[in-house]
Amino acid sequence: MDVRLECAKAMAAGFATVSLVGAGAGAGVVFGALLVSVSRNPGLKPELFQYAILGFALTEAVGLLGIMMAFLLLFI
Repeated sequence: MDVRLECAKAMAAGFATVSLVGAGAGAGVVFGALLVSVSRNPGLKPELFQYAILGFALTEAVGLLGIMMAFLLLFI
């Protein structure tokens, strides 16, 4: 294969992994908001925790899609 093509594939995969920065920041925001919410109203902790887990799962799904794109760009 051409060296330029391999270089371009590696750069594209690197750019695709930038989505992990957003996923990490989003997880921090979700759990930070959970802490603030529970400190304001401790009686709603179970319900708020369920919402936080849902938000965390959706945020991490974006990161996993970015990783999947990186692998697709590298190996196809």
